[in-house]
Amino acid sequence: MKILIGSKNPAKVTAVKQAIQNEEAEFISLDIPSEVSDQPFSDEETIKGAINRAVGALNLGNGDIGIGLEGGVQETSHGLLICNWGALATEGKAPIIAGGARFLLPDEIAIRLRAGEELGPVMDDYAKKKNVRKHEGAVGIFTNGFVNRIDMFTHVVKLLVGQYVYKSNK
Repeated sequence: MKILIGSKNPAKVTAVKQAIQNEEAEFISLDIPSEVSDQPFSDEETIKGAINRAVGALNLGNGDIGIGLEGGVQETSHGLLICNWGALATEGKAPIIAGGARFLLPDEIAIRLRAGEELGPVMDDYAKKKNVRKHEGAVGIFTNGFVNRIDMFTHVVKLLVGQYVYKSNK
């Protein structure tokens, strides 16, 4: 099986490989644009970005499935939550979607995002590190390493693949 990943982000690629531990699988990561804002600001926009990456990977590559992963934020009455979504695309079928962990971002981060900044650079500045989004992610910083970005996206990919297998066996 050839699995096309709609991103070259190492955290996303590693998450797909960890979730799909199949010696027969070939993984190809492609730089597919999300075609949404650099900082998706709703579940709908984040889902759209994940679908665009999955479908884009499937269309660009020559594979069996395309997987797209996208991180974003969602405004709630409790404050700004981090969200993450994934999509799995196959030829001729509607994409499968799944979402993962959510948690409240600290006000000092939320204020900057609401002002138009993107979470990745804000987290680099906040944590005094480079490329937080390619490593532990905001989730790793704010859970003190109990959950990192790879863990978060691995969970989403398992939800996607589980649905794919379930639907394939029907």
